[in-house]
Amino acid sequence: MPRVILSLLLLAAIVGGGYVYMYYDVRVQRDEQGSIQHVTLSLKGTEPIDPATVNAPQPPIRIATFNLAGLDERKLAKPKVGAVLARMLCQFDVVAVQNIHARNRGVLLELVRQINATGAKFNFAVAPEVERSEAEMYSAFLFNQARIEVDVSQGSTAYSVNSPSGELRYKPLVALFRAAGPGDEQAFTFVLVNVHTDPDKAATELALLDDLYRAIRSSHPGEDDVIILGDFGASDGDRLVTDMVPDTVSAIADTPTTLRGTRPVDNIVFNRRATTEFTGRSEVFDLRRTFDLEVREALEVSDHLLVWAEFSSYEGGQAGHVSQGFAPTTRK
Repeated sequence: MPRVILSLLLLAAIVGGGYVYMYYDVRVQRDEQGSIQHVTLSLKGTEPIDPATVNAPQPPIRIATFNLAGLDERKLAKPKVGAVLARMLCQFDVVAVQNIHARNRGVLLELVRQINATGAKFNFAVAPEVERSEAEMYSAFLFNQARIEVDVSQGSTAYSVNSPSGELRYKPLVALFRAAGPGDEQAFTFVLVNVHTDPDKAATELALLDDLYRAIRSSHPGEDDVIILGDFGASDGDRLVTDMVPDTVSAIADTPTTLRGTRPVDNIVFNRRATTEFTGRSEVFDLRRTFDLEVREALEVSDHLLVWAEFSSYEGGQAGHVSQGFAPTTRK
């Protein structure tokens, strides 16, 4: 009987070893004396999985907003403009952009191509009507696919909304996102509302954001993190929003967000009680100092400055919280 058992164990070892050899690459790391220090396995044709990194904590994500100040194909074709935009935008994980002047997505495709030439893996989301509309100005989301996933459960990655009375000149763009690093049940999920207010009617349009905020919360009943960001059209726009939308705070206060301004026009607004994922870090990106630009050169890029805020990758600000259902796009 012992001989039979020994034979069976030997057969199992041979079969198991053959299976590993056929389907896996085995990489052995040795020290100078030849002793085995580390072993990694990977399916043939894939990158090896290092056990030390499987449960590694995920870094926070940076959410930003930037008014592109009439970005079109002619403007983007300027070498310095394209280079500055690519080098700046690739530093953030999801960016709400406004003021794109085009009848289709061509300028966005080129912008993403230039960003990805830096080694990033960006994509974009726009409202479905961008391709079929006669509108010549629209907003979009740019996001790093290595760090951010966008929801497609409603059949589109983003959608535009308007007030019941239709008083908003530029319809806000809405999309649901999730941090891509943590597990599905722990990742920070959030709704972004990309706004671009008409400066000539800023007070009137901002007064509608309270009802708009409530409507978006109702359309996403399982999601309490609704973040409003963009160009509020007036130097006190952020204060008007936080005064009208209960329990909200703005990421930036008393810091100019235009090259010639004295107060924030662009901002990121969120619920102080619900969005506990905010780490407390937020800044206005210093375009001129970062890229050593003259005022004239900076104005060719935009008269606005990028605003960003940092959030935990984990729901509730730490691992272990459970997020709501989500239907992400397939990562390529």
